[in-house]
Amino acid sequence: MSIFPLPIFEADADPARRSEMSDAEVYARLKPPTSIVVRVGALKHVAELRYSGDAKPGCGSKLVARTWRGTEIVEMLTTTCSNSGCGKSVSRQEMLEYIENSGGRDYPFHTEGQILRVATVEDLNRWSEIQSSARTRVADVKRIVAESALPMKVVDIEPIFGGELLTVYFLSETRVDFRDLVRALAAEFHTRIEMRQVGARDEARLVADYERCGQHCCCKNFLKVLKPVSMRSAKTQKATLDPLKISGRCGRLMCCLRYEDETYEDLKKRLPKPKTRVGTVEGPGIVIDSKILVQLVLVQLEADGREIAVPVEELCDPDSCPQPTAEAPAADPLRGLSPDAVERRTNDGARRERGERPREKAQDTHRRRSERLEQTGERPEPTDARTERPAERIGDDVTDDVTPAPGDATTGEPTRRRRRRRRGRAGEDARGAEPRPSTGDGGEQPPSHAPLAGNADDLVRGDADGESDAPDGPESGESGASGDDGNAGRRRRRRRRRRRGGGGPSAEPSGDSAG
Repeated sequence: MSIFPLPIFEADADPARRSEMSDAEVYARLKPPTSIVVRVGALKHVAELRYSGDAKPGCGSKLVARTWRGTEIVEMLTTTCSNSGCGKSVSRQEMLEYIENSGGRDYPFHTEGQILRVATVEDLNRWSEIQSSARTRVADVKRIVAESALPMKVVDIEPIFGGELLTVYFLSETRVDFRDLVRALAAEFHTRIEMRQVGARDEARLVADYERCGQHCCCKNFLKVLKPVSMRSAKTQKATLDPLKISGRCGRLMCCLRYEDETYEDLKKRLPKPKTRVGTVEGPGIVIDSKILVQLVLVQLEADGREIAVPVEELCDPDSCPQPTAEAPAADPLRGLSPDAVERRTNDGARRERGERPREKAQDTHRRRSERLEQTGERPEPTDARTERPAERIGDDVTDDVTPAPGDATTGEPTRRRRRRRRGRAGEDARGAEPRPSTGDGGEQPPSHAPLAGNADDLVRGDADGESDAPDGPESGESGASGDDGNAGRRRRRRRRRRRGGGGPSAEPSGDSAG
């Protein structure tokens, strides 16, 4: 791949286009500044101080200055005169406009003081020692405060380069009478003590370092006026309303929510409010929602209820917007079907609404189950097409209450019904085999009205035997032939005793008596 040099670099490399003076010569022709803007103290206050030295410092230089607090090490920000040697210099009018836009009277701006000199190496080493000793002094201050038993929390202390002042920053929810504490601290450190009560945001400005965005905390880096932030800004910017996610190191709402609040307010004024009737290219509709940054409006059309996204520039008057054309009616899905098919589909739709299966699907399931059982050689169980539950089987009959008899896996008959059928067959065999008693003229004796022949003891014994063996034995002709259970046989015998008069015992005629 070929490399083509850019024309601008060729022009800069051309000696004919460069100035004949070197950088040192250009810097030597500049005059020293007369006013310098500096950053002062731990709270990063801004001050414009006079300067009368011969050196020409640049942005970021460390200077020794006499301020309203004493002798301090300050950091140069820029100059406000036209003959400065830094390209980032600003005019005094631009600086005053910046202060007015950043807070006005609340902006910490000072003008009393003077720049003494540019800080030397010895000055910087001494300043480093003072800052290192301040960490040990914090522990001493906290110990003295604990001995005083005052309701306050020490945040940090700030010594200055000259040692004339020691500022103690503390947190407290109430007013504190710290006059005795100041005398104790002055006796301990032999300097003037200044107690300054701060809030949660100022605490973060003093001790915090980095925020979750990866940058220095705004309050520590450049933000000087800490105005309160309301939840309305988070709602306008569609941010999360969870305080844990939109709170900074200080526990308050993040200051950066105010940066774009004005822009959001201007863009929000251009959008119509929800439930407003607007016009689009597809017809009038009602505003449902809006997006502030992309300037889109979600509109629900009045004609067909569709929701479309429309740019705010394309909205128009709903009375003068294009009206939607009438569309052809949708085809009837039941058109051309027979009345039976229409009724079947209607019933299937009703079944689906109730959460049931369509009838055709239930029948198909039953048919597939029967085909699968026939292929495997098993006997298909009868099912009900309405409930698709298998019906119980007893031989060739279908019943619901089935208890398979133990050891009888072929028919599956219950034990009670099998015994009934067995007793019925045994009774029929006994009735066909026994001879019926006859009368003297060759006629048959009535089974219930004619007197029985034989001994009375035998009759009583036979009646007792008949009652005891009636449920199971084949010799009891009446109970065995009836095919009913034992209770029904007993009831019939009781009725015969009543008809005979006297309630005597009844028994079937035996073979000896019949002879």
